[in-house]
Amino acid sequence: MASAAEQLAANMNFGSFQKATELHKRIWFTLIALVVFRLGTYVPIPGINPEAFASAFAGQSKGILGMFNMFSGGAVERMAIFSLNVMPYISASIIVQLMGSVYPPWEKLKKEGGEAGRKTLNQYTRYLAVILALVQSFSIAVGLQSQPNLVYSELPGWFFVLSTVVSLTGGTLFLMWLGEQITSRGVGNGVSLIIFAGIVAALPRGLGQLFVTAQNTGNYFPLMVIFVLAVAVIFAIVFMERSQRRLLVHYPKRQQGNRMVGGDSSFLPLKINTAGVIPPIFASSLLLLPTTAMQFLNPANLPSWGQWLPTVVGAMQHGQPLFMLSYAGLIIFFSFFYTSVVFNPDETAENLRKYGGFLPGIRPGKRTAEYLDYVLTRLTVIGAAYITAVCLFPELLMGALGNKNFALGGTSILIVVTVTMDTVAQIQSHLLAHQYEGLIKKSKLRGGRGGR
Repeated sequence: MASAAEQLAANMNFGSFQKATELHKRIWFTLIALVVFRLGTYVPIPGINPEAFASAFAGQSKGILGMFNMFSGGAVERMAIFSLNVMPYISASIIVQLMGSVYPPWEKLKKEGGEAGRKTLNQYTRYLAVILALVQSFSIAVGLQSQPNLVYSELPGWFFVLSTVVSLTGGTLFLMWLGEQITSRGVGNGVSLIIFAGIVAALPRGLGQLFVTAQNTGNYFPLMVIFVLAVAVIFAIVFMERSQRRLLVHYPKRQQGNRMVGGDSSFLPLKINTAGVIPPIFASSLLLLPTTAMQFLNPANLPSWGQWLPTVVGAMQHGQPLFMLSYAGLIIFFSFFYTSVVFNPDETAENLRKYGGFLPGIRPGKRTAEYLDYVLTRLTVIGAAYITAVCLFPELLMGALGNKNFALGGTSILIVVTVTMDTVAQIQSHLLAHQYEGLIKKSKLRGGRGGR
């Protein structure tokens, strides 16, 4: 028999959506915030020569800068104030979470600090994001200034560096704040939606480029292959993201007063991909972090000990074997790491024991935690392999077909589909809460009439 929540979800329709005025406000707030983000990607930093920079960017658009440009919604190719996007914040989150697992004071904060500890770690993440944004923006300013004709000569050097640092760092801080506002006052995860908006904004141009290329060459086979592949990847993502392993949990009967209660059974759902879209975002952020500024450096100005840097940057270009291997390794690592962060087998086993629940054939306590860890590890192996295949296989195939369109790559499709599913799930939860509120109000009215 379906539960009350499942029955309510099945009865949701457009009429119930119209009545959810609070949800309307949240959706409008989210849309307006994303429009503000898109407008900011067209505001260039002071002193940049847009024509010279556009021609310089065209020579690097097939590499790592093209991928960075895709995540930022085209802000990099215009050198806008949102060029850094939320990548410094994501990099800071990675560092803080890693330190929270190996640095004892932060590990204690994460495990025993509760809500206050979580807020403290979030504050550390913001501080570190500011430092990373300052370092990256300063490197970009110096790199731009070292290239001929990219900066107007009328501006003093120190003024351009200062204005660039302030503009890029301020843009990142504003997007951090905007993402937090979307999460608390809108619908969905704010940071994920900002990255989602940047990718979706690049889709029309990417599709247009595919059609133009097919028309110019008269060969529509690559276009058909990419279209079929995109549809297949979307179906695979939806199937895997909705897949879960359900562990049966029994609750024994117990006497409460003069009657017996309990004796129910439920399921503990474990997703195949517990980490979600975080691993490819974290992996991309780490790969972008060391190479962003070096793309603008003049090799002739490098000291003797740094002459190897251009070789490493060239090997780490998008589509190169070293990039693919590093990307796959980071995705697998962050799949296991982030799963361990969001799901604690010991804590789950302890909660089951407190409420009297147990897994059939498994002793409560330590044995249950070990079994949960065993099942979760096997699921994470499948999930990590699935994410790696989705992110790399389409891009390898598109590279073989002579197309490096980042907006249609596996990573982009994974982020778009996963964020869409999470946002739709949040909308459904808001509708469900609205349905429950309506039922509670009706029951109170009926109770009041009955009392009279």
